[in-house]
Amino acid sequence: MKHITVLGTGVLGSQIAYQTAFSGYDVVAYDIDDAALDAARERFAKLAVTYSQQVAGAAGGKADDALARIRYSADLTDAVRDADLVIEAVPEALELKRDVYTKLAAVAPEHTVFATNSSTLLPSALAEFTGRPAKFLALHFANQIWLHNTAEVMGTPQTDPAVFEQVVEFAASIDMVPIVIKKEKAGYLLNSLLVPLLNAAGDLLVDGIAEPDAVDKTWRIGTGAPMGPFQIFDVIGLTTAYNVSIAGGEKQQAFAKLLKEQYLDQGKLGVATGEGFYSYR
Repeated sequence: MKHITVLGTGVLGSQIAYQTAFSGYDVVAYDIDDAALDAARERFAKLAVTYSQQVAGAAGGKADDALARIRYSADLTDAVRDADLVIEAVPEALELKRDVYTKLAAVAPEHTVFATNSSTLLPSALAEFTGRPAKFLALHFANQIWLHNTAEVMGTPQTDPAVFEQVVEFAASIDMVPIVIKKEKAGYLLNSLLVPLLNAAGDLLVDGIAEPDAVDKTWRIGTGAPMGPFQIFDVIGLTTAYNVSIAGGEKQQAFAKLLKEQYLDQGKLGVATGEGFYSYR
C-alpha cells in the first residue's frame, strides 16, 4: 500500500490522514466541499505544531514535511483514483456511511481496500454496500492518535485473511500498535470498555445527580485517570457523542436531547471549537 485516501477530515479523520502522511505515505484528504477542506487545512496546520511539540523526531521540519504529502479533494472519483487503501472516517450515522460506500464502490479501483473507522457500527452492517466485502474491514483509531496509538483491526466473516494481514501491516507501518480482534464485537475493545463509562456519566447528568465537573473530579481522584468522562466527551467531540446517543435507548436519547439543546445548538462542540462541557479558550 502506497497511496492512502481518507474520507472525512473531522477530528479523527484529520488525525489519521496526518499520521499517515507523517509516516511517509502519500495521502489524499477528501471531504464534501471546499469549506470543509479549508477547515481541514487549519486542523493539519495545528497538528503539525502539536507533533513538533509532542512527538519524538518531529522537530527539524519533519512535521511540516508531512503537510506536503497531503493532497486535498472534494471530488470522490479524483480522491480515490490511485488509492490502495481508503479509510472512511465520515460521521457516525449508518445511512450516511452506507450511502458513502455505495458511491465509493462505483468509482474506486478494483484493487482498493476499504476500511471503516466506525467506533460503534459493525463492519458487517456496511459490507454489502462496499461492492467488495472480501476487501473490507474495520480499522479503528483512538483520538489523539499520536499519543494513544492503537489501531483495532476487525474483519467480517467475508474479509479475506490476506487483506486483514495487509491492513495489520499497514497499521504497524504508521507507528500504530495493531490490536487484532478475532470476531465482530460492537464497540471493539476500546469502546466496549469506554462507552459504559460515558453512558453512566450521561445518565448522572440527565438525572440531575451531579454536574460534569463533580463527575470528572470523582473519576480522576478515585481511579488516577488523567481525564473524567465529560472531558473525554469534549475530546471526542459532542457531535459524535450526539450521533451515537440519539441511536441508543431512552436514557441515551435524553442525553442526546440535552447535548443538542445546551451545547450543539450553541456551537459548543468540544475541544475543537474551544468550548464544550468546559471552556478551552
